[in-house]
Amino acid sequence: MMKLYYGPGACSFVPHAALEVIKAATGDDFETQTVKLHKGEQRTPEYLALNPLGLVPVLVEDGKALTQIVAICDYLDRRFPAAGLLPTDPWQRAQALSTFAWMNNSVHPTFTHVFRPSNFASGESAQEDVKALGVAKFREHLERIQSMIAHASPWLLGESISFVDFYALVFLRWGGFANIDPASLPAYKAFVDRVAAHPAVASAMAREGINLDTFKAK
Repeated sequence: MMKLYYGPGACSFVPHAALEVIKAATGDDFETQTVKLHKGEQRTPEYLALNPLGLVPVLVEDGKALTQIVAICDYLDRRFPAAGLLPTDPWQRAQALSTFAWMNNSVHPTFTHVFRPSNFASGESAQEDVKALGVAKFREHLERIQSMIAHASPWLLGESISFVDFYALVFLRWGGFANIDPASLPAYKAFVDRVAAHPAVASAMAREGINLDTFKAK
């Protein structure tokens, strides 16, 4: 049985929700292990033996560990094609992976500048500049996702819910932590509400103990 190591509310939510979709479609169950990032559990010797980079997610199957969200999700799609998590047409699949890769290598790292500015600057003033620029750029990314949502039918990749829908949910939640009011992105917010209402997504959110309400007006 596969086992997913995840951090509640982290990007690992994407394969977590996907595993719930797979379970519903195929009956294949999975195990989970919470990694409490705020307590540094990702830096324990036991976890570093699975992923020396100390990051989530990690997927373990038959005693073998797989890291990196895009690789894990590509594996899950190939392992369980009946779940429909990516298109089967080669060109459409490539386009879907292009969007997924952009989310992973552009949108996600931008939020790192907001959440951990000390990774990019040493002085307090410089860190505040890094964070402010990160928030502005992150909002641009959210607005681009909102423009994609205008063509969702009903999901971003068409008739089947997919990895990119789950990532879109994660990013809007993170936006609240960056003081981006989801109400200022109404189409995006309505879309994420629909994603969260999907039974598989709702199950993953309940297990992680997270909700969509992260924005606190300042």
